[in-house]
Amino acid sequence: MDLYEYQGKQYFARYGIPTSPGGVADTVEEAVVQADRAGYPVVVKAQVKVGGRGKAGGIKLAADAEQVRTHASAILGMDIHGHVVHRLWVEHASDIAREYYASFTLDRAAKLHLCMVSAKGGVEIEEVAATDPDAIARLHVDPVDGLSPQGAQRLVADAGLDPEARAPAAELLVALYRCYVEGDCDLAEINPLILTTDGRVHALDAKVTLDDNAAFRHPEWEQFAGTETFDERELLAKEKGLNYIGLSGSVGIIANGAGLAMSTLDVVTQVGGTAANFLDIGGGANADVMAAALEVINTDDAVLSIFVNIFGGITRCDEVANGIVEALGRVDLRSPIVLRLDGTNAEAGHEILASHISDRLVVDETMLGAARRAVALAGGEK
Repeated sequence: MDLYEYQGKQYFARYGIPTSPGGVADTVEEAVVQADRAGYPVVVKAQVKVGGRGKAGGIKLAADAEQVRTHASAILGMDIHGHVVHRLWVEHASDIAREYYASFTLDRAAKLHLCMVSAKGGVEIEEVAATDPDAIARLHVDPVDGLSPQGAQRLVADAGLDPEARAPAAELLVALYRCYVEGDCDLAEINPLILTTDGRVHALDAKVTLDDNAAFRHPEWEQFAGTETFDERELLAKEKGLNYIGLSGSVGIIANGAGLAMSTLDVVTQVGGTAANFLDIGGGANADVMAAALEVINTDDAVLSIFVNIFGGITRCDEVANGIVEALGRVDLRSPIVLRLDGTNAEAGHEILASHISDRLVVDETMLGAARRAVALAGGEK
């Protein structure tokens, strides 16, 4: 579950992480009230779960109540990369001397927590990683040992933070680690983490993703669930019990197993395409499940081809083939399907599909070959 910035800052506050004073507003007049409380100048910030707010005009500085009214009126209702602004966060403007970056997440390959700190904050960390990877200091943290104050101090020094920022930044990192672990976060990110002109270090932004699997430990998360937003595809998938995440590409993805689904996204990207979604149908690829998956993908106007990638282990490929044939009779698809079917009873599965092969249902023997054909059908072959 992704939190809005204001929710992330409220979450940070539980663990003693300093943030700018401010408040939430749903109307223009509420924004003025919150600005008066925070003290001028203030920053009026759109609350959407997407980056690029500033470039889109969703973050504005206001010196007085009249400017707050002007900016709040313009930002409320604004569409930022497909997300409509319904709520604002109004906070006291900080005098910024330097901007840094700090985050905790899980490095699944290393099976350790990963802390990243950089003296180059205020921009996307992916951009820093691509243009100046040495500017990011990394530290793997064993969950048994945790992050010590000494480890945090070494990390901020390795990241090249200004000398006057290192002690408070290291202290904040320890608190952020507590928030990440005790708060059951998948991601706890501050960008930017700022050094003010009077020598204070605090979080100017908050990006927090909570681990849904830990919800049973946190009844207080119910307050966040009511503000969670889904697009229409995700809502339909949830109703049908499918593990679906909407993306912005043109190749629809269906796979059996989360690992295979992620690999499918990677191979589509490798051959020059863009995935429209992540959709894992798990071990049950019968007609009902396949029809539900195809129906969800069919609601996405951006999808130009559908890549169905099935590897039969416990799942039998002949059952998958029957499921696809039956599903095609139920769902009127706008886009052609490219199918890769391999594993248990694959030969029998191909025999079932043989009479249904057409320009609307294409079968390829390999994952890479199927990806290339799906990307070509979507208009973007490498």
